[in-house]
Amino acid sequence: GILEVVESDFAKNLAKEESEEEDAQSEYDKITQENKVTQKMKDQDVKYKTAEAQSLDKTISDLSSDRETTNTEHAAVMEFYAKIKERCIAKPDTYEERSGRRQAEIEGLKQALRTLEDETAFVQRKQRGSMRGSVLMAR
Repeated sequence: GILEVVESDFAKNLAKEESEEEDAQSEYDKITQENKVTQKMKDQDVKYKTAEAQSLDKTISDLSSDRETTNTEHAAVMEFYAKIKERCIAKPDTYEERSGRRQAEIEGLKQALRTLEDETAFVQRKQRGSMRGSVLMAR
């Protein structure tokens, strides 16, 4: 009696424990497999992200170099522009410069006027003498 009841209880408990153990093992195997898949995915992510980071580092390096070159070219162009601008944009003359030029022009015009007056007087004297002579000769 009692042994049979104990044996029956023991068999039931053993079957229950084995079933639970199998379920736990099955759950463990399932989680282990999921973890392996997740680990592989994360390893691949690390690999791709490392490659992407290296590619981005190279791109940054290239763009930084391009920027330095562009900045150097820009500085040279701006320097050239400043020189050209200095030569091309009219600067107002000072009063002294304008006054000096005006005075020189006035003196030049006065000299030209004197020369023209002297030449005109000389030509008129010559013509008068010629006219008198021709008038005298006509008589």
